[in-house]
Amino acid sequence: MRLENRTAIVTGAGGGLGRAHALELARQGAKVLVNDMNGDCAEQVAAEIRGVGGEALAFAASVTDEAAVAAMVAHMMDAWGRVDILVNNAGILRDKTFAKMSLDDFRLVVDVHLMGAAICTQAVWGIMREQQYGRVVMTTSSSGLYGSFGQANYGAAKMALVGLMQTLALEGEKYGIRVNCLAPTAATQMTDGILSGDALKALAPELVSPGVVALVHEDAPTRAILCAGGGYFARANITLTEGRYVGSGDAAAEQIIRDFDAISDRGGEIVPAYGLIQSERELAGASIAQNKG
Repeated sequence: MRLENRTAIVTGAGGGLGRAHALELARQGAKVLVNDMNGDCAEQVAAEIRGVGGEALAFAASVTDEAAVAAMVAHMMDAWGRVDILVNNAGILRDKTFAKMSLDDFRLVVDVHLMGAAICTQAVWGIMREQQYGRVVMTTSSSGLYGSFGQANYGAAKMALVGLMQTLALEGEKYGIRVNCLAPTAATQMTDGILSGDALKALAPELVSPGVVALVHEDAPTRAILCAGGGYFARANITLTEGRYVGSGDAAAEQIIRDFDAISDRGGEIVPAYGLIQSERELAGASIAQNKG
């Protein structure tokens, strides 16, 4: 599990979960670049790592600023010559019900979470491909996976990161790049007012960070969604039921409604290895039904 000779970028690491991730990766032996919009906070965390004998750099940049992210990656390459690990942690909240939410707040949250992760990942992707090694973690959320009242913008961005992970894991496989998602629950500045006092005590950020180590080490999985909180870990999956052939015509919609329980039955569900499995299964089902007819 040790990460000696590996280098890592953790975004939004000036506090909360990002700080905990940076400290844990450093404890496991990685050299860590601590990113945050607040340069003082980033430097404090980097100094904390150096204070216990680790190697760390600090870099102030918004993950939505392509030029600043490119400069950050260049700074890391100048210092250490490679980028092995990227933990896309930076994020914000702008919670309101959808009826009261401005589109500006919707765009801002999607921009930071989704586009920020895409910008940072693309900045290191070529390096990882060339060195034939990389580990990328996207930070998703139960709000995206399962929904959360008042978080339409946040939930949309977080579920989009799952889709980004799914495709990048496929594209990165032959280059030794593994891409996963972490869905954390932790007491941070972002969860103030959302969780109860007792829950906040039980959900220390440090209890999530071992999950990051599991997703970035040498033998890490790929295309995994790891849910983590309070020292408890579970895996979420995007599944596909066996379904039922209905066909076409005027009665198709009525039959879907009648058969909806059968269509939804989870007895034969699978976790598709790639997106085209859906269409392959549909074509096969249609062919079988037509041959029977």
